[in-house]
Amino acid sequence: MCSEKNIKRTWESREAKMLSPLQLAYIGDAVYEVLIRTYLIENMNVSVKELHVEAIKFVKAKAQADIIHSLEDYLTEEEWSIVKRGRNAKSNTVPKNANISDYRYATGFEALIGYLYLIDNKERIYELFERIISR
Repeated sequence: MCSEKNIKRTWESREAKMLSPLQLAYIGDAVYEVLIRTYLIENMNVSVKELHVEAIKFVKAKAQADIIHSLEDYLTEEEWSIVKRGRNAKSNTVPKNANISDYRYATGFEALIGYLYLIDNKERIYELFERIISR
């Protein structure tokens, strides 16, 4: 049985970096989705269908690729290295509505969010998120 005690821990940076970039992107995708959904719920009083339509604008590969390009000068060297690892990761799938370049940069973005989440740098996630939603 899973309990909070079993899953709530902070990873050391070196431990998190040992995960594959696709593993980082896996958790980063979920974290980013929750942030977007929370933001939309707090700021829009619309149907769930309309919330979904708005969320897609933030989470589709093209949007995430644009986001990471807009953040490039704001990221630290370490953060950009995580993005590049994610971007260069070999995935066996590409969504039908995304081109390969956008998909790879989106994977890099999600890897960065996953990395920051695992090392418990939520303050940095929120800084980046503020920049994202203010675009």
